[in-house]
Amino acid sequence: MVTVVFDFHFQKLFFRIKDSSTKERILKQITKIKETPELGKPMRFSRKGTREVYVPPFRLSYVYIQEKAKLILLDLYQKDEQ
Repeated sequence: MVTVVFDFHFQKLFFRIKDSSTKERILKQITKIKETPELGKPMRFSRKGTREVYVPPFRLSYVYIQEKAKLILLDLYQKDEQ
C-alpha cells in the first residue's frame, strides 16, 4: 500500500484553488498516481528523481520512493511559472 504525503507547499497551493471542479480533477489524478506511481513523466537535470502529471491548467510534481512505498506530492504549478 502506497502512503501519500502532502508537502506543506503543496497543501498551501491546493487550498488556494477556488474552483471545486479543478480540485476534484486533482484529487482523481492523485488516486491514479497512488495506484500506479510510475504514471507521470520523469523529469531530467536538476529535477531528476521527480515525476510530473498534467492536470489542466496545472502540473502536479511528485516523488515516489519505492523502498518505503511513499508518494510525496511536492508542487502544483502552471507551466509559464516554471
